[in-house]
Amino acid sequence: MNRINRRDFMKRSASALAVTATLRNGATHAGETTTPLQNAAAKRCALGNTGLMPTRLGVGTGTRAWNKDSAQIRRGRDVFINTLTRAWEQGIRYYDLADMYGSHHYLRDAMTEAGMKREGLFILTKVTSKTGAEIQSDLERILGEINTDYLDALLLHCMTAGDWPEQMAECMEVLDKAKEKGIVKAVGVSCHHIEALKTAAAHAWVDVILARINPFGTLMDGSPDQIIPILQQAREAGKGVVGMKILGEGNHADDKEQCIEYAMNLDCIDVFTIGFLESAELDEIIALMNACDNA
Repeated sequence: MNRINRRDFMKRSASALAVTATLRNGATHAGETTTPLQNAAAKRCALGNTGLMPTRLGVGTGTRAWNKDSAQIRRGRDVFINTLTRAWEQGIRYYDLADMYGSHHYLRDAMTEAGMKREGLFILTKVTSKTGAEIQSDLERILGEINTDYLDALLLHCMTAGDWPEQMAECMEVLDKAKEKGIVKAVGVSCHHIEALKTAAAHAWVDVILARINPFGTLMDGSPDQIIPILQQAREAGKGVVGMKILGEGNHADDKEQCIEYAMNLDCIDVFTIGFLESAELDEIIALMNACDNA
């Protein structure tokens, strides 16, 4: 991996933050839009063989989430909407949602308030229902909650067993039909067990995998040495691989530089998503990505 001197990294980070602050302080007037900062986070990347091109950084919306609640929601609507909008102003176009997070209508409101164009966004969401009828109902409801005619990616959320294709066969059939109609562009799974991940990497049905990866093995399905070959196998098979838990769900906030450099140098993921509680955290990560990219 390409390593950089810490002092140089911090100088570049400070410089990138200064540019970000300049844009941030240049408040927009009525009828004007902020020019997105050209940055490493906003780079469009191919997601496997799906034909989809999300930005390199995705905005996670479900930090410590459960039962349609999350750390983002607990911070309050205005803060959440501001963070989503700030990401769009910075050129980020990938929003990572889930039914479990309760974040769909927050993105809808941010899209409306900021004037985001749907065709420029990459919207990924996830569902936890276990029957075909439930998945069909979820899909129809979610489209309404986001106010969109289609989803770029819809994943079966939190697979924990190696035989998940047998368990989720009805759901997969419903998603296949939605994909045929263009309502869903790509399908796949988020994994929370190494056996589920191994199955996903090899299964022909899967277009996209959401997998936990960071240099410390925190909240992962195994050590990095165990997980990376599986993700490499998935990419070699043409699957899109999205990294998550890049900072170990905040457990490595003091190691952000190392975590970001690690993620940006991995050859086994296409893009990655990080959950932000406020726009200042987003700006900091963008600055770190710029510093790493320019090293």
